[in-house]
Amino acid sequence: MSIEVEQKFRIADTDALLTKLTAQGAKSKHIVHQVDTYYAHPNRDFAATDEALRIRRVGESNFVTYKGPKLDATTKTRREIELPLASGASSAEGFDELLQSLSFKTVAEVAKIRQIYSLPTSDQEIEVSLDQVKDVGDYVELEIVVEHDDEIEPAKQRINAVAEQLELAGTERRSYLELLLGE
Repeated sequence: MSIEVEQKFRIADTDALLTKLTAQGAKSKHIVHQVDTYYAHPNRDFAATDEALRIRRVGESNFVTYKGPKLDATTKTRREIELPLASGASSAEGFDELLQSLSFKTVAEVAKIRQIYSLPTSDQEIEVSLDQVKDVGDYVELEIVVEHDDEIEPAKQRINAVAEQLELAGTERRSYLELLLGE
């Protein structure tokens, strides 16, 4: 099980941020279109427990993801389990049907265009995602995935240092789903 250490910031000027990223050695990896369908548990309020279950579609690729509650008060650090599903629309539709049959309900769909960059730091690369989220706005996410609890604090420190270098302020702890729903 992975632990996703992440900070997210709303951005007003994507071009200015791209200039700063390039100056720090960030390399563009790729651009993806992601559509995430989120589900409500039949017996547990995921909004109250700060969890999420989704099907993510990226082109023909599909994934089911569970995100656990945030582990601290300053970042979006949380346990994440992501498993691939078979490719193609019929696979995503079939898994949606399975969840609906188990009484899970669709909450909302979050669609975004994500530009992914790799930013080297002295001891680890940080994945930087510039997100254009439909009906939500433009954001940047700084993320490091770790495997062990003792790696969380150093990852948070690296992310905080990069955020300062990029002059990012006002971290956003709400998920895109929460922002879309106005929570």
